[in-house]
Amino acid sequence: MAHPAQIKVPAAYIRGGTSKGVFFRLQDLPEAAQAPGPARDALLLRVIGSPDPYGKHTDGMGGATSSTSKTVILSTSTRPDHDVDYLFGQVSIDKAFVDWSGNCGNLSSAVGPFAISGGLVDASRIPQDGVATVRIWQANIGKTIIAHVPITNGAVQETGDFELDGVTFPAAEVQLEFMDPAAEEDGAGGAMFPTGKLIDELQVPGVGTLKATMINAGIPTIFINAQDVGYTGTELQDDINSDPKALAMFETIRAHGAVRMGLIANIDEAAQRQHTPKVAFVAKPAAYVSSSGKQIAADSIDLLVRALSMGKLHHAMMGTAAVAIGTAAAIPGTLVNLAAGGGERKAVCFGHPSGTLRVGAQASQQDGEWVVTKAIMSRSARVLMEGWVRVPADAF
Repeated sequence: MAHPAQIKVPAAYIRGGTSKGVFFRLQDLPEAAQAPGPARDALLLRVIGSPDPYGKHTDGMGGATSSTSKTVILSTSTRPDHDVDYLFGQVSIDKAFVDWSGNCGNLSSAVGPFAISGGLVDASRIPQDGVATVRIWQANIGKTIIAHVPITNGAVQETGDFELDGVTFPAAEVQLEFMDPAAEEDGAGGAMFPTGKLIDELQVPGVGTLKATMINAGIPTIFINAQDVGYTGTELQDDINSDPKALAMFETIRAHGAVRMGLIANIDEAAQRQHTPKVAFVAKPAAYVSSSGKQIAADSIDLLVRALSMGKLHHAMMGTAAVAIGTAAAIPGTLVNLAAGGGERKAVCFGHPSGTLRVGAQASQQDGEWVVTKAIMSRSARVLMEGWVRVPADAF
């Protein structure tokens, strides 16, 4: 019996921040996958190795975690004052599903470098030595990201001494500016606080009524107090991920928060929107030992934050959630701001399972409404492998 041969698709496997993903240029995808739809989703699922009932991604490029089951498609931008269009697909591990509802802030740090190396940025915008400014259109959420990419001898510099907790080795620093991060095009009605309140009462069956800050900034996020769900904020991955009841509780909170935020019409739709919103719990500073054994002193951080992604506690912090943290921290009266001590803040350093991260945001009130013009943080990126990824020709 004849079987179709595998095809080769040009791609790169890249670490961006604390995530990894398979990067494609739109023009390199098979013609059937160059447009959104079932063929594209089927191709990306096969590339990653999903759905995998074994939860290992043995037969694909995925790493069987939310941080490593990611895909990116880039193309030269047709939008004014932008260099590249960036589309992010979060691939489900155990379901035949690609979630296009949000951005990946970590992989955003690799977009500029890949776009430059892939010839998607006009050569006149790339210095021989210095920093290239790449203007990125984040197509999932309709937002602009500015990436500052170090350049040496006309090429992207990937090595350096910038250390990022959650990443094993140092690399070159890539500074990111998330412009106007309060989401407007993600179906949440355009409000930074879709419920109209900085702190809301969220009724969750089987859990109770929780104080919650629900914000659209970077990515839709539901913040709750750690102590309200029986935690301290110093938890590491296994403390949550080894507890099925805890994971089920957080998913219930996420589903009901998504309804309140206007992201879905009813909780049954939450299963088809796994990437957004995120759920995070916050607490005041406390000392703890990170997953790498690093001692984190209470006086070295402003607050503690733990966040879940795709149903599991994240090993560090999602970049987009960090934007939400920085934004919420800059607005007096949110749960994030109160956990950090309250008052006006331009930046916070928060503790996560792998260590600490600093993020800043510029917030102001205009006509009685809070407006955030940009959030700023640093990440790093490194190409791990490049060439072609192979998939069976009948896979999509």
